[in-house]
Amino acid sequence: MKVEQIYTGCLAQGAYYIESRGEAAVIDPLREVEPYIRKAGLNGAKIKYVFETHFHADFVSGHLDLSEKTGAPIVYGPLAKPAFNAHITEDGEVFQIGDITITALHTPGHTMESTCYLLKDADGKEQALFSGDTLFIGDVGRPDLAQKVAADLTQEILAGHLFDSLRNKIIPLPDSVIVYPAHGAGSACGKNMSKETTDTLGNQKKVNYALRADMTREEFIKEVTTGLVAPPAYFPLNVMLNIQGYERIDEVLRRGQQALSPDAFETAANETGALILDTRDPQVFAAGFVPNAVNIGIDGQFAPWVGAMLPDIRQEILLVTDEGREEEVITRLARVGYDFTIGFLKGGFRAWQEAGKETDRIESIDPATLAARLEKGEGKLVDVRKKSEYVSEHMVDAENAPLDFINESMLAIDKDKTTFIHCAGGYRSMIFTSILRARGYDKLVDVKGGFKAIKESGLFRITDYVCPTTLL
Repeated sequence: MKVEQIYTGCLAQGAYYIESRGEAAVIDPLREVEPYIRKAGLNGAKIKYVFETHFHADFVSGHLDLSEKTGAPIVYGPLAKPAFNAHITEDGEVFQIGDITITALHTPGHTMESTCYLLKDADGKEQALFSGDTLFIGDVGRPDLAQKVAADLTQEILAGHLFDSLRNKIIPLPDSVIVYPAHGAGSACGKNMSKETTDTLGNQKKVNYALRADMTREEFIKEVTTGLVAPPAYFPLNVMLNIQGYERIDEVLRRGQQALSPDAFETAANETGALILDTRDPQVFAAGFVPNAVNIGIDGQFAPWVGAMLPDIRQEILLVTDEGREEEVITRLARVGYDFTIGFLKGGFRAWQEAGKETDRIESIDPATLAARLEKGEGKLVDVRKKSEYVSEHMVDAENAPLDFINESMLAIDKDKTTFIHCAGGYRSMIFTSILRARGYDKLVDVKGGFKAIKESGLFRITDYVCPTTLL
């Protein structure tokens, strides 16, 4: 028996490959499915099932492509109503894979169709639980994402279902069972997930607040619904793609990998209204870029920030990337439903410069220069981290304008005055600054290294978090 977690850090997502005696199953596959097919082929195995724990919101699953290419049926839990052919399980239904079995455990709460899959070995012993978004390491799935599906669903009702699912289906399982969740720290599908991506169920019963034996239903509902922030705007769009279907990944890659000369790239930008997305390192971008380009670096939390910043998943996109990374970028965009990349700048930004095209740049300064310019009263400081980060500690006199809510946050910026922008480390501040630059804000100055560098410089007064209870 083989169980492999295939973890994708930029999405904080875990897919699973399970194999026994020449038969295999994949749980919650990513959009690009060739790696699973190759893995099975190298092992001389046939993919027998494609299991989905629920209709995902934070990424587009590869279930359709994987099923089409392997002939394996797509399996969803009870209450799922996909717009394509799929096997809808009954609660407790058993699937044979070689010498092992997978049992479907219907666990509504995160969504109503949410289902965990319990793996038993050849002797019938419970070995692993593929818990989807029902149970995370240190947390449980948020119960507010599916409340718009039906008029009679609220986050409180869903939380109640989740309480029942955990108590009736998961907690009774043996402590030795290994929990394999769909996500880890960094995912917006929960509030406080651990950086660990697996654990024993026994340890989770000890440390996971949601599994406390003395917790009442009312306490559980209050705890899991407190502190929820609005989900990224692309979440419901990804849900619909997972329910209704989507364009095949091969076609998405073919369309996106159109190499465009600088002249053709400029023409496409002018004639289509496509967004120019530059995925290079923020500081490399700042030194020179195609005018009106938006920077979201491929080596950061790329896909979630694309989803948060681009409200229309059908937006046409033109890419500027590091040479050789074009396919990677197109694939990672497709993972969150952005399928309409229409080409990339052949030769990258260097080719644009060599063609004599107009360029733009963003001023980026270190903390020492920032201190000197603030001392002269040159401009104000804006912190674009999340509110929770800002409240924890921030520079005295810095104003919070979170990137997450950029359309509201930009109201804090005066177009006619110099504004210094910083985040935690320099990634988000360049996203913020580049977007506003494309909207005509040309007096924004980026702070290199963000709050980390600012704090380490020792040149600024930093506030400390004060717990409200200490003020009583």
